[in-house]
Amino acid sequence: MLAKETVLEMQHIMKIYSNGVVANEDVSLDLKKGEIHALLGENGAGKSTLMKVLFGIETPDQGKILLNGTETTIKSPQDAISKGIGMVHQHFMLLPSLTVAENIILGVEPRKKKFFIDMKQAIRSAKEIAEKYNFDIDVSARVEEIPVGIKQKVEILKALYRGADILILDEPTAVLTPQETEELFIQLEKLRDDGHTVIFISHKLDEIKRICDRATIMRSGKSMGTYNVNEISTSDMSKLMVGREVVLEFDKQPAKVKDVMLSVSHLDAYNAQGVQKVRDLSFELHGGEILGIAGVEGNGQSELIDAITGMSKKYTGTITIKGEDIKNDSIRDIRQKKLAHIPEDRMTAGCAAHLNIQENMFANQYTDPKYSGKVMLKSKVIQMRSDELIKEYLVKCKSQKQEVGMLSGGNIQKVIVAREFSTGPDIIIANQPTRGIDVGASEFIRRKLLEFRDAGCAVILVSADLNEIFSLSDRLAVMYKGNFSGVFTDVAGVTEEELGQYMLGLKNDSENGGASHE
Repeated sequence: MLAKETVLEMQHIMKIYSNGVVANEDVSLDLKKGEIHALLGENGAGKSTLMKVLFGIETPDQGKILLNGTETTIKSPQDAISKGIGMVHQHFMLLPSLTVAENIILGVEPRKKKFFIDMKQAIRSAKEIAEKYNFDIDVSARVEEIPVGIKQKVEILKALYRGADILILDEPTAVLTPQETEELFIQLEKLRDDGHTVIFISHKLDEIKRICDRATIMRSGKSMGTYNVNEISTSDMSKLMVGREVVLEFDKQPAKVKDVMLSVSHLDAYNAQGVQKVRDLSFELHGGEILGIAGVEGNGQSELIDAITGMSKKYTGTITIKGEDIKNDSIRDIRQKKLAHIPEDRMTAGCAAHLNIQENMFANQYTDPKYSGKVMLKSKVIQMRSDELIKEYLVKCKSQKQEVGMLSGGNIQKVIVAREFSTGPDIIIANQPTRGIDVGASEFIRRKLLEFRDAGCAVILVSADLNEIFSLSDRLAVMYKGNFSGVFTDVAGVTEEELGQYMLGLKNDSENGGASHE
């Protein structure tokens, strides 16, 4: 078989940030024409920085980039796009109020008489590129009305419309159902067969095995080498990423279910705009169990969690914790009922990025007599406890006085988890607890959730990671249009495909009260 030609090389890239952090140290990467190339590593390993250099967001301190054998400088994202490099970010960059066609042509609109946008031509162009790559999309639909899987495809078409030969995909399946993921993979394989080169950034090792040809693995800012994916196991990938053996499956003991800790009855909940997102939802949560909640984002999961944790009072119905109605309780009142909350968005609701690690770890405990005297905080006690938590939760940092915003995503998440778990909770609400973090940090957090569950804690786990849902849940519910479309007590008996059908609303037992499946 003929060797594929190299289309891009990054040679000996060095990037040191102004705070002294060495993000990339002598990293080299080569991409072949017509391949899907995985880039993987822990948070803070340097993947994002390397891609920012390639896409012109960052300037390297050393090293060079060769495009089709010729050395080039990439000065900005616009420069990268002009050179045939496109990037689809993990958080979509679409304008919800515009149509698919308008988003695809935005910034490079066809014109008539120089001044006016030729919308007919724009729609034709959007249709043509969608048909060329077999993307079944209604280009006249508004982006705010289309499912998340279609939004992912629109982002890819945007890059292809601008002439991308090399496509960077950052965590492209993070919010997709199994069916949507499979559709995406079919389209990525077609792009590869058409000669496009795809860089696939992901923490999901099974997906890398399924879709990628080669993988470059990074650790602590350095490349650990490039491997043919069919010649390396997922356990070896994990070991190269983390530097040690990683447990990918847990030896979970049978649940010892205790009393009802949380009850939700006939809940209707609304988002900030007043749109109803949860509809007549009722369920109970027991001590000693993990209730996993799966579902495509936007089906009421966030509004449910906001109501339970006191983040929002825009609901009717009843929520009780240990038998007490929380409708009139403040967030602090709810927390004092021994409820811990790992929020969905760690940067917005989970931490104060400009404060240091110690301040973030004790943000919910300053009134605790252990840490607060009558007038002053017990600073020495707080310092000692901070150091203990940093050690226990394996937070990689310079000191407890380091700003949280300067840490990697995985270490920020560990700070949040340390704060929440150190209060000795009876109920844990974990909303996307391992999203966007590496395999080592994910393993640690999942193990902690199981430890609390085994100690009698009641846990709600909302996750888009179906492997996480399957491996941790004792019961599993699927949210669709604000209610449970299915509830499964025999989690081991559910397939990903079946779960995907409930997530997409192709199957729905909500007419029967979200009937349980044994």
